[in-house]
Parts: sequence; structure tokens; C-alpha cells
Amino acid sequence: MPRVVVFDAFGGPEVMRLVDEPAVEPAVGEVRVRIEAFAVNPLDQMMRSGTSPAPVPLPHSRLGIEGTGVVDALGPEVTGLKTGDPVILAAVPDASARGSYAEYTTLPASQVVVRPPGLGIMEAAAFWVAYSTAYGALLEKARMRPGDHVLITAASGGVGRAAIQIARQIGAVPVAVTRHTAKKNDLLAAGAAAAIATDHTDVVEAARRHTGGTGADIVLDLVAGPGQQHLLKAARPGGTLITAGFLDSRPTAPVPSSTPLTVHAYRSFDHTLDAVVVKRMAAFLNAGVRLGALRPAVDKVFALQDIVEAHRHLEMGLNDGKKIVVTVQPNDSDAGPGQGFQ
Repeated sequence: MPRVVVFDAFGGPEVMRLVDEPAVEPAVGEVRVRIEAFAVNPLDQMMRSGTSPAPVPLPHSRLGIEGTGVVDALGPEVTGLKTGDPVILAAVPDASARGSYAEYTTLPASQVVVRPPGLGIMEAAAFWVAYSTAYGALLEKARMRPGDHVLITAASGGVGRAAIQIARQIGAVPVAVTRHTAKKNDLLAAGAAAAIATDHTDVVEAARRHTGGTGADIVLDLVAGPGQQHLLKAARPGGTLITAGFLDSRPTAPVPSSTPLTVHAYRSFDHTLDAVVVKRMAAFLNAGVRLGALRPAVDKVFALQDIVEAHRHLEMGLNDGKKIVVTVQPNDSDAGPGQGFQ
């Protein structure tokens, strides 16, 4: 019987447990995917702990908003896919019912895309959420163009690293922001044109210095909270500030009406549930993989039975912004606990 991770109460990692459940047959327009690996995301942690911005029904709730696997069965009226196709889960908005923390999941065919040939299974598992969020925020919403200076907060995280790579792919200039000086060299190695460490440098002053005194054309705020008010001053007049994260749980003050910026709030499901936009995303991201411009950073690989340890690893911040992946294989005991990714 296939295995599924569920939880019946909110709490720490230990509330998760593995249960056996039959695989769900796909209905009209659906596919069943045999999961090979999935990534652990901060939203998973929030759902499990009861701090998610969206309600999570209990008991017997599932987790997982991204992953990769192979099409196992097709429902009626599905076109463009066939059994055996390697795919990426492009969106799981109802993760509490169809989450990827399982050996199988059944979901609408519109919510999977063909896996780029240049990605291995572990990289593919960690790809979609970060890169689709960065793409949607920067290209669909902020209309990033070649030559734009893009200030990226929380740049050492998964979305931040993806944003650096996507900016470089189109010829924009990514300027990374981190709280720790020790991370500057890593961000420069990851492709940032410049790195600002706020533990020693004022972000507004540094942003103007790196943009020839004008300020950033686009500010991608992946933190939010009260610090956003300071970021408003780091953008040039007429620039764009886009919020696409919630790492700071403190309230974010309203943007003053006199601010000479275009301000957007971005939520990835705004685009990942739009089949037309998903097609554009997939084409862009596939091209980036093929060119070698886009490559996710994977930290550790755990086995499915070690899912509790994988969440503890995330909560302690041991992944240093890189993605944690859980493998779902018949012999996944060979993957953990906590095997380093090469």
C-alpha cells in the first residue's frame, strides 16, 4: 500500500506520521503521479504548525506543494501527457488534500509540466516553487527588463537565489541583500553583481552606490515586515517594489500614498493556476536549464521515513537557504538520514 505523510494536530515536526493509503484513481482531466522526490518548503512548516495564512483542515491533513515524479495513470480527456512521462508538480494549492509528501498524488493535469531534461530528480524536486515565484514576481508582475538593477532581499534563500539567476538570464543586474557579511561571497559566487550585508551596511546607501546614485529599478522584497519602509527608499522614483515573501511575521506598515513607486503584492498561485502563464513559465525555465543559467541549490536529501528529521533540519536553519529534498523511492532508506547533495 502506498505511503502518505499526514498530521492530525498542529505542532512540531513530530506530529507528522506515515500511513498507508490506496492511490487515488484520476478523474476527468486528472493525472496520477508516482512521486520520486519532493522539497520541504517554509509553507509546509507553517501549515504543519498552524501558522499558515490559509486555513488547514484537520485531521488527516497532507503536506507538500512541489515535487517531481512520473505520470502513473491518466484520467479521461487528458491530452499532451502519457504514462511514464517525467513531470514536475507545477502547483498544489490544495496541499492539505493532494500534497506531494507521498508515494502517489492525483491532481489536475494542468498542474503538472514536463520535467526539463537537464535536471536530475533531486534538482527537479526543488525547482518549481522558487523559480516560478521569482519568474512570476520579476517578469510577469514587475516587467523586469535587460539592464534593470534589481535589489533582492533574503537573497541567500531559495527564491532569492532563483531571482539572481533569472535576472542574469535576461541581462538584468541582480544586487543581493543579506543580513550576514559571511554570506556575501557565496551570493557573489551565485551570480549577484553585488552583495549588501545589512549587519554592516545601510541598504539604502549601498543600493544607491551600486546603481550609480539612482536607486534600484525593482526591489524584490521576500521578507516584508517593518523593514519594508526602509526598502522604499532604496528604489528609484518611478521604480517598482514587489513583495513576494513573508519571512518577517511582524506587521508591514502601509505604503504611504506619496511614495513615487509602483507597489505590487505577489502570490505565486495567482499565476501557477493560470494555464497560459504556466506555459510561459515552463518555456522560460526550460530554456534557462538548457542554457545552464538556472540551477537550484540542494542542501540535504532525506528519506521519506525521515520526514520528521527533514523538518527539524529546516526549523534549525541548517540548510542555509538551500533546498531540503526528500526522496520517495522503493529503497529510499539509502538516502538518509541527511545525506549531502553533490
